[in-house]
Amino acid sequence: MQKKKRILLKIGSNTLTKETNNISRGKIEDIANQIAKLKDSYEFIIVSSGAIAVAKQFVKLESKQSAVFVKQALASIGQPHLIRIYQEIFREYGLLTSQCLLSYSDFERQESKTNIVNTINVLVNNNYIPIINENDTVATDEIKFGDNDKLAALTATLLEVDLLIIATNTNGIYTKESIKNNTPITIKEVTNFENLKNEVVNSKSSHGSGGMQSKIAAVALAKKANIETWIVNGLEDNFITNACENKVPFTKIK
Repeated sequence: MQKKKRILLKIGSNTLTKETNNISRGKIEDIANQIAKLKDSYEFIIVSSGAIAVAKQFVKLESKQSAVFVKQALASIGQPHLIRIYQEIFREYGLLTSQCLLSYSDFERQESKTNIVNTINVLVNNNYIPIINENDTVATDEIKFGDNDKLAALTATLLEVDLLIIATNTNGIYTKESIKNNTPITIKEVTNFENLKNEVVNSKSSHGSGGMQSKIAAVALAKKANIETWIVNGLEDNFITNACENKVPFTKIK
């Protein structure tokens, strides 16, 4: 049997909410549908934000603590609901899911790194799709800095994936000039990473805490490990299958 290619798919809050204030079950269905179609050729690992966004739908916490602690508490409430939604929808497509909560400190200790690799390999080899999020109850890096872009790149590197797909709310990375002119043109393929860094305009999305700069930092980590990265518009339906078939504009960084 031919070995399946391994894809790490990173989905931010903005994609999961389709830029609204609610998690979109339709978007999670779209993702499940695509994975079900591709599962004979690819194995998937997902890094998903969205725990705080889920909690905000039905909880308003009163606290005199700082905003970061409130967000950590919201993440604690929202995470089990987020995983439940994934489980329910993926099951309808014959897909099995599991939850993995990681912290950046896990990537600093060799024992932890070995445990992550071994556990995720067992899950994937048994047809489970690991759904990874930062353990926001004990760590605040994702809340403060990067909407899981860095976490996705570190995980991709650790698991030696074949492809990192970062779902965002643009058709990849646009040239700086085209953004100035309000006529966005996608940079389709990048071979010179230094040139790409000069093109990037930093803007943050409404729910996400990242922005294009954090994606570029993630790409740099993946590139160091010789992992190809695609930056794709996750708001569109069939964004993974369409990118695989080159039907839509997106940025490919080799």
